[in-house]
Amino acid sequence: MTIKNRWLVLTILSSALFLIVIDMTVLYTALPRLTHDLAATASEKLWIINAYPLVVAGLLPGLGTLGDRFGHKPLFIYGLGVFGAASLLAAYAPVPAVLVGARVLLAVGAAMMMPATLSIIRLTFEDERERSFAIGIWAAIASGGAAIGPVLGGFLLEYFWWGSVFLINVPVVLIALALAVRVIPDRPANTERPWDLIGSVQILVGLIGIAYAIKEASKRAPSWEAVALAAIIGIIALTLFVHRQNRLPHKLIDFSLFRDTRFSSGVATALIASLALIGLELAISQRLQLVLGLSPLEAGLFIIPIPLAAFLAGPLTGLLMPRIGGINILWSSMLVAGAGLAFYLTVHNASLGAQIAGFVILGFGIGAGMTAASSVIMLSAPADRAGMAASIEEVSYELGGAIGIAILGSIMSAVYSLSLVLPESMAVSEMAYDSLDEALIIAEKMTGEAAALLRHQTHQAFDRAFIVVSVIASALLLLTGIAVWLGTRKRRTLLA
Repeated sequence: MTIKNRWLVLTILSSALFLIVIDMTVLYTALPRLTHDLAATASEKLWIINAYPLVVAGLLPGLGTLGDRFGHKPLFIYGLGVFGAASLLAAYAPVPAVLVGARVLLAVGAAMMMPATLSIIRLTFEDERERSFAIGIWAAIASGGAAIGPVLGGFLLEYFWWGSVFLINVPVVLIALALAVRVIPDRPANTERPWDLIGSVQILVGLIGIAYAIKEASKRAPSWEAVALAAIIGIIALTLFVHRQNRLPHKLIDFSLFRDTRFSSGVATALIASLALIGLELAISQRLQLVLGLSPLEAGLFIIPIPLAAFLAGPLTGLLMPRIGGINILWSSMLVAGAGLAFYLTVHNASLGAQIAGFVILGFGIGAGMTAASSVIMLSAPADRAGMAASIEEVSYELGGAIGIAILGSIMSAVYSLSLVLPESMAVSEMAYDSLDEALIIAEKMTGEAAALLRHQTHQAFDRAFIVVSVIASALLLLTGIAVWLGTRKRRTLLA
């Protein structure tokens, strides 16, 4: 294959990966307007956001194996097609339920493509230095793409309706499809490798069950029967999945890999970094619009230092890793990110320059951590399990994002509901206690001092929820850095 074609293949794969990761966060700046236009409830809003990463995480192990069996190029091409069709459906969704269904289809397409991108890169680049550089670009897009999603969403919503954040996927998909069919090389598939459909369903049901239980429990008046039922179903499904994997000769996930502290540290770093990034961007982008009154574009531009710092950290981390070591970058990057978030929290009402400094430190730490995690995971796994390691790596990112939205989003909703105090004389719908979006819609129908008081009290409640979520995310980042340092330090001591 010529050099030109190799880099063209990388461009095609990178464009698809970019679409996959920005769809994790592109709705953040669109969410207030989308919620208003579709009259979505707080629960529907969380499902619109969370359906995508949850389904992707659940399908990745199974579809990665399916690519080994039938070929990564066909799976990539079919995934592009599904992703493009689902984007059209999402763009013109008339009600929240249709949008949730479209997000599920988007997740199916993304899960078909994502393992194939890294596998095709490995097969296309035979020179070790070129392959390392190509994987470095892949990691930089994976870490920075999710962070730039709100910026892109804000830009589009400045000039178009909320459906444009999905419609923009379509031309990219069409161009990538036309090129992929002709340029990506065909490779022989391992048709003898079995595909574990049962295991794929088990992990998908398990993840969705646990996430639903978390979200339902965070409601102001939860149905504890629904919480218990969803949690039990999720735990049983995940338990069956683990037992099944331990018995199968061809596993979707080989849990023995986690005995290596380097591997488990990389997975933990990828999961927590993604959790913090995705969950925080949801909280920050909503605060900028709903509390501070910024437009979607202004909110996106406000947080652009995060993705810019993450993109810069990716290649710089690749250059420094041979000298410093991947493990050292893992724990130090988490400490930097946690410190950056803590600093931002102390200045989130201060000058713009101080807030930007906090965003830069946070973004740089997250970008360095996710890039180092990708390398550590891939390098610490045996060569014959590289595909499985890549699948686990990608599941860590997607699952981290899903957990970030489910847990941090649910905590934010719960704190908001509990801390909102309204006068007994103010006769407003109970929905005002569910989310700030719904409270502001109610305020639009009110006049005078009552409307002003409702806005003021709900803004105060949301700010308290924002602070609690930020403190939790900062603590998670710092504790992960300390845990990785202690765990790998113990290993180095044993090897010495």
